Amino acid sequence: MLLLGMYLVKSPRLLKWFYPSLLWNKSRKEKIVYLTFDDGPIPNVTDFVLNTLKSHGALATFFCIGDNIQKFPEIFERLKQEGHQIGNHTYHHLKGWATDDETYIADFLQCQLLTQTHLFRPPYGRIKKSQIRKLKAESLKPTTPDHSERYALSALQIVMWDVLSGDFDQNLSPERCYQNVIDHVENGSIIVFHDSLKAFDRLAYALPRTLKYLAEKGYRFGTL
Repeated sequence: MLLLGMYLVKSPRLLKWFYPSLLWNKSRKEKIVYLTFDDGPIPNVTDFVLNTLKSHGALATFFCIGDNIQKFPEIFERLKQEGHQIGNHTYHHLKGWATDDETYIADFLQCQLLTQTHLFRPPYGRIKKSQIRKLKAESLKPTTPDHSERYALSALQIVMWDVLSGDFDQNLSPERCYQNVIDHVENGSIIVFHDSLKAFDRLAYALPRTLKYLAEKGYRFGTL
């Protein structure tokens, strides 16, 4: 387990025990990893990610911010058209620990109108147990303003990770970001990168190298 600043590169067993209903990793039986990208879609950076994934024949899961979807709908459509999985990352990238439950759930639902997905990742990985309960307790919510479509939130999967690249950390070198991933990856790992301007310098270095390394080690790339 590596501790950098105020975050852990490898999610510890204690966290998984404390939040057992959240998804931290998939089965260790198969040599599959799950690349995930938070905070997009945005021009240039998300396009770079999509082009890089395509060049390696890889699919991934994108946890999208609703406000970015509204601003850049054409990039969001490209994500879907190219076969990637979509996840909800709230509309305004809210930090659960600093947000009251009513506001947090409403922001999630505002993003859900756009994403219409069974996957949710809390921004910063910070969510209160009360917010988890309230999200899970929602049985049916409208996904269109006229209620013509409905989505069963009872099937909602809240997704965390077991490997954090650290690409958002501007004090981290691109090489260290890459090393964080390859040093900690296992079968079934859920790996976090960010398609954001803040992360781009490290992402641009680490992502293609990570894809090449994992492919050479015989890993396949799955979606959640």
